[in-house]
Amino acid sequence: MADRVAADRETWFVVVAVAVLVVLLAAAAVAATDGSDDREATVEGWTPDVSDPRDAEAPGESGVATVDGQEFDSVQDAVDAAEPGDTVVLEGVFEERVTVETEGLTLEATGEGALIDGGGEETVVHVAAENVTLEELWIRESGHDRSSEDAGVLVNGSESTLEDVRITDVTYGVWIGEAEDVTVADATIAGREDVSEAERGNGIHLDRADRAELRDNEITTVRDGIYFSWSDGVDATENTMWELRYGVHYMYSDDNRLAGNVAFDNDVGFAIMVSENLTVVDNVAVNNDGPSGQGILVKDVDRTEIRDNAVVANRNGFYVYNAHGNELTDNLILENEVGVQFTAGSSDELVIGNSFVANGQSAYAPTTAQVTWNDSERGNYWSDARAVDLDGDGISETRHQPAGAVESIVREQPQAAVFAESPAFDAVRMAESSFPVIESPGVVDHRPLAEPPHDDWREYYANHDH
Repeated sequence: MADRVAADRETWFVVVAVAVLVVLLAAAAVAATDGSDDREATVEGWTPDVSDPRDAEAPGESGVATVDGQEFDSVQDAVDAAEPGDTVVLEGVFEERVTVETEGLTLEATGEGALIDGGGEETVVHVAAENVTLEELWIRESGHDRSSEDAGVLVNGSESTLEDVRITDVTYGVWIGEAEDVTVADATIAGREDVSEAERGNGIHLDRADRAELRDNEITTVRDGIYFSWSDGVDATENTMWELRYGVHYMYSDDNRLAGNVAFDNDVGFAIMVSENLTVVDNVAVNNDGPSGQGILVKDVDRTEIRDNAVVANRNGFYVYNAHGNELTDNLILENEVGVQFTAGSSDELVIGNSFVANGQSAYAPTTAQVTWNDSERGNYWSDARAVDLDGDGISETRHQPAGAVESIVREQPQAAVFAESPAFDAVRMAESSFPVIESPGVVDHRPLAEPPHDDWREYYANHDH
């Protein structure tokens, strides 16, 4: 009898709370005149450590190319005279376009540096042979035609290396096509500021370029920073990308590793699409708040590890669309308008160990079912949860529903957000968290963490050597 009375009281409590909620929503519809969110995705106290890609002084002298003691005033002439394994030493300014068809050549700058200027036509340097190295060169002014793949450097030779090169005022920075084991390291790549984003090419474009290694590059003012197409086994680490459409864009590329990269002030930081078996770890996405506005977009992606990333002050920290069997673990999700949004039937996702801190809305999942984000031992930290850790094991004794009835209503009726912290809304949230009988659709964490796994995000950022 006592149990029945208790159940009746719980039901009565929820009915009253929902009734009050409906009244408040009606008032909100009358009182609220603007449902827009003026929240700006800004991060105080953090300045990205990047250089101005155009802050360089061109050599003042006409070019001299030296190979095996013989001097040429043309890079192409020197390359044509070289034997496999030779080094072509460049100094000064060369106004020409170059094709390298001899295996094992090295082209490197000396003295005051070397600049190859393509004059605004076609590709500036075409690496058509294997095992070619370009070092410390400045390459600029490719053609303007995206359809012709006009690039600063076009690489069709496997096992080639571009190191410490500067590539500016180009359509595509580096295009790697049907070549394996190519390395691009310590490069600075910038497109044309006077060209619209839609007319720009990509910074590093991989087209069937398996096992490429991309590290410590800085990329800006192009369309996408690094674009993957049918390229597997690629290792992209410690690259920095800003003022782009997408910092990184995966399409049909499997078994790749994306680690320690930084993407800021883009439309989307990392767009992971139509791929599987990826490792996405230790990356930072900050202030990506353009028309799409995602820190990390996970679309049509399966069996992928997404771990130890920091997504900060984006419109959506994570946006997960039609993704299956992935692991989103131990990420810092801070000060985004929406921490994470799951949609389009995403399923079988393991979401644990994440810190959801000070987001406008922690999570959103349009679904008619209840989705569980925890494993048998732990869930996630939610800064807006009412954690009750009675036994001191770090796990709250009360569950948390970051995406439930209130969040669904606010999504459908944005004007109701003005009452998001009202007693009626709080009552519904408490009912969802406290009474097992209340099973509204959305996201529920049965084992929320009492303390965040991550320290202050700036300390986290500094300790990960970005």
